Amino acid sequence: MVDSPPLDFPASPSTGVSVGDGGAWIFDLDNTLYPAVDSLFVHVSQRIRDYIGRFLDLDPEAAFQLQRDYFVRYGTSLRGMMIEHAMDPVPFLAYVHDVDLAMIAPNPRLDAALERLGGRKLIFTNASSDHAERVLERLGVARRFDAIFDIADGDFVPKPEPAPYATLVRRYVPKPAAAVMVDDIARNLAPAAALGMTTVWLRNDTDWGRTGAADGHVHHVADDLIAWLEDAAAGPFRRSA
Repeated sequence: MVDSPPLDFPASPSTGVSVGDGGAWIFDLDNTLYPAVDSLFVHVSQRIRDYIGRFLDLDPEAAFQLQRDYFVRYGTSLRGMMIEHAMDPVPFLAYVHDVDLAMIAPNPRLDAALERLGGRKLIFTNASSDHAERVLERLGVARRFDAIFDIADGDFVPKPEPAPYATLVRRYVPKPAAAVMVDDIARNLAPAAALGMTTVWLRNDTDWGRTGAADGHVHHVADDLIAWLEDAAAGPFRRSA
């Protein structure tokens, strides 16, 4: 792949690389700030299936198939249930995120990597802010983040629909070209790239994770988030194409 010109991300003596004024580091939450092998989201997914099954009186297999279908078509199973079945999102979110976080270990190395980045740091998640806050506290990195933009902030319209990205930018990112977005689902990075952000795909080799990865909106691919962040902090920061 051929590098495009370096982005103008000013360095500072303390952090090496910063997103600069008006930008931000924007992170997805689940399967991004903690690795998918920790299996937390497997438990969330099971609870989504169970909720759908009870709501529509479906057996587990039929509920799971509908869950996957709605995820692919609408961005989240929740969105599909709201559109197709007028489901109230609030009890759904409370139920599916009522999971034990013990399987996630505190991560001092992630905390240190986030501190070295400098600049504003945001969470952009299709989950609830309550879930995000619990995960960040468990990881030991809550103090590193300036804001959480959750599914309710986007009026329950999920990534990768463009509307919540526009709202996020209006609230928190006056200069999208000086922002970096990290997500484990490649298609979620397309609207960010369209707004001028630099994108980082945390490689996810599931069918739904890698869909769209070769469509030109992924500027970096990372297999290890912390190692990538450490390299980014060391600079020079370049966008690959």
